[in-house]
Amino acid sequence: MLIDWFTVGAQVLNFVVLVWLMKRFLYQPVLDAIAAREKRIADQIAAATAKETLAATERKTFEDKNKAFDEQRAELLGKATADAKAEGQRLAEQAQKAAEALAAQRLQSLATQAAHLQQSIAGRAAHEVFAVARKTLADLADATMEEHMVKVFMQRLSALPPDAMDPFGAALKQATDPALVRSRFELPADQQAAIQNAINVSFSADVPLRFETATDAVCGIELLAGGQKLAWTIDEYLRDFEHDVAALLVPAAKPVAAQEGPDAISAEDPPARRTQPVAA
Repeated sequence: MLIDWFTVGAQVLNFVVLVWLMKRFLYQPVLDAIAAREKRIADQIAAATAKETLAATERKTFEDKNKAFDEQRAELLGKATADAKAEGQRLAEQAQKAAEALAAQRLQSLATQAAHLQQSIAGRAAHEVFAVARKTLADLADATMEEHMVKVFMQRLSALPPDAMDPFGAALKQATDPALVRSRFELPADQQAAIQNAINVSFSADVPLRFETATDAVCGIELLAGGQKLAWTIDEYLRDFEHDVAALLVPAAKPVAAQEGPDAISAEDPPARRTQPVAA
């Protein structure tokens, strides 16, 4: 078999040309297209990876924020619960204290009202007792008893201490009107003269006197001048005793000074009463 080298050469050339043409116009564009596609796929994968990483980061951030929010919410809720509990306890204690104070105030008010009522009843009873005693003594008093009381009055007047005598002597010197001698019954002339002489001797002066009967008095003698009074009367004893009883009925009152004796001559208590002018 004979080989046609021209045909072989032509076919080889055609093959070479075909390979070059395929490489130039077919294979290279296919490779470029494949490379471009691979690059695009790689870019898409990289983008997807980046997005996934970003999503994971954002999810992690979101979860951290949620966790912090939950912790903060739990803390705020716990604090609010504790504050509400403390406020409720404070309000309950305040309400209890207010209720206790109101109850104590009501008890104090009731006790005060009871004390006032007891004091009023005791004062009324004492007033009635002294009224009955005063009326009884007034009914029993007579001129003979008053005559004896005049004698005792002069004796006590002569024995009056200087601390009681000096204020009355000063009042007698400053007085423009005659001193007033009051008695339940009208005194005879000899008794008036005896009283005048006893007063002149006691105060070492000629003291002008004016005698007056007092139907409101029980029994005894009163000497009044310049707002001062020296007395020895049953009614005076009753008033002093009533004053002492009234002072005992009032807890806040100051104690009343004790009298020296049932037949003692004393300036009228309290001192505020001694400074008041006495009607002639």
